[in-house]
Amino acid sequence: MAHELAGKYKNRKTEIKGRLKEFKEVWSRSDKKIFTELCFCICTPQSKAVYCDKAVRGLEKSGKLFDGKVDEVREGLVAVRFPNNKARFIVESRGVFLEKGKIRIKDKLDTKNIKDTRDWLVKNVKGIGYKEASHFLRNIGFGRHLAILDVHILKNMLRYGIIKEGPKTISRKTYIDLEEELEKFADKIGIPMDELDLVFWSEQTGMVFK
Repeated sequence: MAHELAGKYKNRKTEIKGRLKEFKEVWSRSDKKIFTELCFCICTPQSKAVYCDKAVRGLEKSGKLFDGKVDEVREGLVAVRFPNNKARFIVESRGVFLEKGKIRIKDKLDTKNIKDTRDWLVKNVKGIGYKEASHFLRNIGFGRHLAILDVHILKNMLRYGIIKEGPKTISRKTYIDLEEELEKFADKIGIPMDELDLVFWSEQTGMVFK
């Protein structure tokens, strides 16, 4: 099975590394761009990433992502599940990062202590759990040692024998334990964990997205 996985990685290695390079470049952009990625990750639970990306980009372009009211953001969340809650989470999350009327998200993120930063995001941003916080931090270039434990990843962890059964619920401790198991597996087969995540994701969806 590991040999099969290595073959899949080899086939997409260039594309995967290119995507991760794009993620790293996001950090050099504006606070608004970083906030846009956070909003994308708020939208992703139980929704298709491509639809979330399209909706959030539309709201970014119109400016509603940064100053729209809940109902205005809600209107832009086309094809995103649970749009009422997610619109509210997006609007409320602005307040966490506003300083003198401007979004200052970079100042709140300690990139030298990325797992502490993940804990902080989970505690302070509604709609963000460990999966979404890990997803966000990966998408802005800091996911080297973070696992995005969505249904695709857990399914593959079962498939490749990394875990014997899927968790019924995922507490903070369970998440970290699963993350550690995935990283051990990644080290064993010689594929960095952030790259392995995209191998698994592309296997389920047919593309390397985000």
